[in-house]
Amino acid sequence: MYITQQVPLPPVWLAIPFVALLLMIATGPLFFPHFWHRNYPKIALMLATFVMGYYMLVLDNTIKPVEAVAEYVQFITVIVALYMATGGIAITVHAQGTPFVNTMFLLSGAIMANLIGTTGASMLLLRAYLQLNKGRIRAYHIVFFIFIVSNVGGALTPIGDPPLFLGFLKGIPFAWAAKHNLLPWTTALLVLLGLFYRIDARNQNQFVAPKDKKRQSDFGIVSVRGSQNFLWIATIIAAIFLDPNVWSWVPSINYHGHSISFVRELILLMVAIFSRFTTDQESLRLNRFSLEPLREVCLIFIGIFGTMIPALELIGGFAQSDMGKQLLSPSTLYWGTGLFSSFLDNAPTYLNFATASMASQGASIALVSNVQAYAAGGVYPHSVLCLKAISVASVFFGAMTYIGNGPNFMVKAIAEQEGISMPSFGKYILRFSVPLLLPVLLLVWMLFFCGTT
Repeated sequence: MYITQQVPLPPVWLAIPFVALLLMIATGPLFFPHFWHRNYPKIALMLATFVMGYYMLVLDNTIKPVEAVAEYVQFITVIVALYMATGGIAITVHAQGTPFVNTMFLLSGAIMANLIGTTGASMLLLRAYLQLNKGRIRAYHIVFFIFIVSNVGGALTPIGDPPLFLGFLKGIPFAWAAKHNLLPWTTALLVLLGLFYRIDARNQNQFVAPKDKKRQSDFGIVSVRGSQNFLWIATIIAAIFLDPNVWSWVPSINYHGHSISFVRELILLMVAIFSRFTTDQESLRLNRFSLEPLREVCLIFIGIFGTMIPALELIGGFAQSDMGKQLLSPSTLYWGTGLFSSFLDNAPTYLNFATASMASQGASIALVSNVQAYAAGGVYPHSVLCLKAISVASVFFGAMTYIGNGPNFMVKAIAEQEGISMPSFGKYILRFSVPLLLPVLLLVWMLFFCGTT
């Protein structure tokens, strides 16, 4: 739920808590791990409370804090429901974790992400992926999983990634993403899979897992325990579409003329609770299920959603200014959306840039007819290409950092729980995102958006 109002922009310094939180997320686990792991909940809550309190008490603006709370609840209920439901499904791939098998596994995960979302695919497949590579798992295995399954894979349907779902709720046709994002998706996916295969093949000779005759003889066979939880996943996917802004018959909370969803969130929380008590306990044991990764994500993202309010407002304000409108083009929208999707949650970033892009051409994102015309093209100059740039960038660039997209941080937390030494926030960017992912994103820009005006 996103609420807009014509109010003065917040002071620039109010973005400092958000920057400070990012710096602590980046440096805390590396330079002061004991302090950070003990105190990150307090730090996240304190910074979020300060920013939201300033909005309410000093700026006399209660709408933005309410908006942030609504966004957080919508975000976290999906995460919680999928984590609980998928945690009870134990998938075992009876194969050796060779470069070819791993590459096919990641490709399957990318395709599945469009059916059950990047969060659902990540939570469902991660533990099987870890087991598949038992004895030779390295940090790059997890990083490429984040790149491909947790982010890039979900660019073809509104179910795939939250930014595209927001666009769907605003009026973009369901099949729009598959039609317009297919070529960038295929390009990025093939290059990433090729890079992974090369790195994994080079690593294979150095780290050879003990041979398992049963696994090799059963090559290609997948066993699933706890399959009844797929019904819970189906319920989650169905519930996601219960939005009062799309279906007027869905009960909602009216706040300043806007409908805030609560039925969907209640259903998701109920699914999370019921799936926990109906899940096969042996599946939980096989998955070594723990609530600690979920707890970390819930608390860290309270801080992120609470402190990013002024940052998003300042970005949106600039994008809709005269100077910002002059700078808007498919290329600048691609890099602008991408940059901020890397460090801000990619869903509200998508909405801010889409709003600015439409406003620069006299269209309103609040009118479904305007959104549909903008997505169809022909009425507004370069509208399809602009929207395509925003959509692709918000999904792809979410993999640049651990906090760019919801599943990233959770995948990292689960991997660390399994004893895998994951790179810190900064090392993830410097060792993996910049040298491996950024060239792929540059290639996508050169092929599909470079030279556009």
